[in-house]
Amino acid sequence: MDSLTPLSRRLAAATLCALGMLAAASDYAHAADAPPLPALAADAQQVTVSGLSSGAFMAAQFSVAYSHSIAGAGIVAGGPFYCAGLNPNGGPDRFLITASTLCMTPMGTAPSGASAFKAAQRFAANGVIDDVANLKRQRLYIFTGASDKIVLPKVVAQTRAFYRSAGVPDAQVAYVDNINAGHALITANRTDLACSANAPPNLNNCNFVQSHNILRQLYGDLAPPSPKLGGELLDFDQTEFFKRERTGLSDVGHVYIPADCLTQTCRVHVVFHGCTQEDSRLGDRFFTTTGYNELADSNRIVVLYPQIRTDARRNPKGCWDFWGYTSNHPAQPDFYTKSAPQMAAIDAMVQRLLSARNVKDAR
Repeated sequence: MDSLTPLSRRLAAATLCALGMLAAASDYAHAADAPPLPALAADAQQVTVSGLSSGAFMAAQFSVAYSHSIAGAGIVAGGPFYCAGLNPNGGPDRFLITASTLCMTPMGTAPSGASAFKAAQRFAANGVIDDVANLKRQRLYIFTGASDKIVLPKVVAQTRAFYRSAGVPDAQVAYVDNINAGHALITANRTDLACSANAPPNLNNCNFVQSHNILRQLYGDLAPPSPKLGGELLDFDQTEFFKRERTGLSDVGHVYIPADCLTQTCRVHVVFHGCTQEDSRLGDRFFTTTGYNELADSNRIVVLYPQIRTDARRNPKGCWDFWGYTSNHPAQPDFYTKSAPQMAAIDAMVQRLLSARNVKDAR
């Protein structure tokens, strides 16, 4: 693996300095205005995750750490588990520098997926993540755009290498690298950016709905999407799921609940937005226009959209933590473990959806 050069260190530092000058946006909503996340008695055997960019790193991270309870993951433009920890060189800021260089646009080879799996084996042996043997049963959708300039295809290729090292059969993996897409979640919306764009809001029109492909890969045959939604898109209070300020989570998250899920058993899919896609910047655009809800509505899938808070100093682009900004000790971060603030909070949200149904709260 390449070590960081002085130039790459300076570039990383300059980038982070520039990012730190961005002002934090106000919350899309306030916890005081949002009800609790409802308990819906969802199916604990059919929980899946997906995400773009930092959300893709988070989806991979969560699917590995909680492999006992996650059935599959959709990873769009994201690198392998523990990517930021795979460069042994550097000082206390090596995780941050590696995340912003080698895990995105390495000049040489990308961090090794095989090495990432060896790290996962060590962490599992130490009890901070689930047994990696669970990964063999997961279904995966892994996507890299041929024109992605933000997280290069060779980085995403190592995500596939990680799961191959874990023994996931190729028959359970949809690996897509032949579409001339930029760094984005893909849609068929005429108002979104051109397919090859690499710019916010990182929603690109490539004439297909990627969220549908993700859900079909993770769950198998599904009914066609609903032409008109019959369920509800709700805000919920995220603050009850974390106990300290340094989680990076916003006060309010969102959840789409198909009408049938108030009375019938449903599946759960968690969607991690990418950097600069949180609701304080995009309003409801990410969780109303990307197609997840339409397919979920007709297939009894509850879709959870947790939200990150922009922080001008520690997290100016509203990214999920895949390098340690939520850790008390950045030189020894715990972002990849089950007990990490964001990881534990998302698991608690999922567990709420799996809990015995309270119809009064759901309505």
